[in-house]
Amino acid sequence: MLQERAEIIRQIRSFFNDKKYLELDTPLLSEALIPESCLEVFETQRIIPNGKTLPYWLIPSPEIWMKKIIARHKVSVFQICKCFRNGESSGFLHNPEFTMLEYYTVNADYMDSLKLTEELFSFMAQGKNSSLHPPFMRLTIFDAFKTYAGFDLFASAQKPGGLEKEARSMGLDLPPNLDTATLYDLIFIHCVEPELKKLGPIALLDYPAFVPCLAKKNPDGKTVQRWELYFNGIELANCYSEETDAKLVHDFFESESKEKEKNALVKHKIDSNFCKIFETGFPACSGVALGLDRLIMAITGKTSIDSVLPIEE
Repeated sequence: MLQERAEIIRQIRSFFNDKKYLELDTPLLSEALIPESCLEVFETQRIIPNGKTLPYWLIPSPEIWMKKIIARHKVSVFQICKCFRNGESSGFLHNPEFTMLEYYTVNADYMDSLKLTEELFSFMAQGKNSSLHPPFMRLTIFDAFKTYAGFDLFASAQKPGGLEKEARSMGLDLPPNLDTATLYDLIFIHCVEPELKKLGPIALLDYPAFVPCLAKKNPDGKTVQRWELYFNGIELANCYSEETDAKLVHDFFESESKEKEKNALVKHKIDSNFCKIFETGFPACSGVALGLDRLIMAITGKTSIDSVLPIEE
């Protein structure tokens, strides 16, 4: 397993090096982070010589550093690094410390990134009898909900209490006062995601705009330019056409910061300088975050993330 893991990582580096992407090696510690209300982080302390301490946080993603480099140098980049997410169970699909492959392509959108990801998977599958072989099936979120949950997602989301009614009709036990994004997520996890196990590698396209993220909106205004890649019902990768409008990025920070302050168990400082990188012409680009441990699980046919981590119990 150690040899196979090392070979997969070597292949990934070879693929991006051949395409002239710049490999980065950014910090794992940060004095401030991007606010993301959907996840918890790890806090630590730096002890300085006078005995005082300064708070630092372990990064949940290298995005905060990679986008600053893209803003300055206008270059396509990739990175393989450790990331840290708190408050998640260990074992089957999660580990608090995990390995991420993150890559950004300048002058590209989310569909360009999907083609690039298919190229990457084809490259890694050469000479192997792999069920991960592209092309990936493509399905919009609208069609996924229509087919597997049995209702029109956007029509229901616009009606007061619409998604709550749909969720209860499916037998979901709901706490009171859930917002639209949370209701959507619950229905997706319980009614849509299980059906994806039957479909092989599938890219779910055009996520609803009411789920907060830094992705560009589609012309319809209802969806954003985002896809997620699933295999055997397991999410492997998440991709956006990256939002580059400074005001919209600032508005996202404001909204997510309030949610973080209200609900997060681990509070963290917000990087107030991050929004400024979009004020001077951030290039059009698309980024993909791919869970490398989960990819190795898929390639090797394992069913637990523990079985592909480079440790021995």
